[in-house]
Amino acid sequence: MSTTDELGAPESRRTELSRLLALQTDRIRGLPLTRLDRARPGEDASAADVVRAAAQELADLAADAEGRPRRTVPRLATHGLGDQLAVLGADVLRCGDTTALEAAHDVLVRVRRAL
Repeated sequence: MSTTDELGAPESRRTELSRLLALQTDRIRGLPLTRLDRARPGEDASAADVVRAAAQELADLAADAEGRPRRTVPRLATHGLGDQLAVLGADVLRCGDTTALEAAHDVLVRVRRAL
C-alpha cells in the first residue's frame, strides 16, 4: 500500500528523489574540478554547465511550488556546485508536489548522465 505525504506526493517518490540527490551531490563534490570544468568529447557544455542549469531548474521548481517569483541562481565557483545543488534540491523535496518531484528527478538524471 502506497502512502502519501502532506503535499500529496507518494512517500516513495520523495525518498527516491532524496537518495538520487545525495548520490549526485556526493559525486559532484568528489570529482576533480578540472573534470567538471571541461566538456566531454562530442559535448558542447561542461559538466559544471549542466549542474548550473540543473540548479536553476530546481530553484524554479521550488519557487513555483511555494508560489514565489523565480530568481536567477548565483553562479558559484565550480567547487561550490555540489552544495548549491544539494540546497536547491532540498527546497524541492521540502515543498514540491508529485509533479515537481518527478521534474526534479528528471533534472538529476540529466546531471548523472553528464557526469
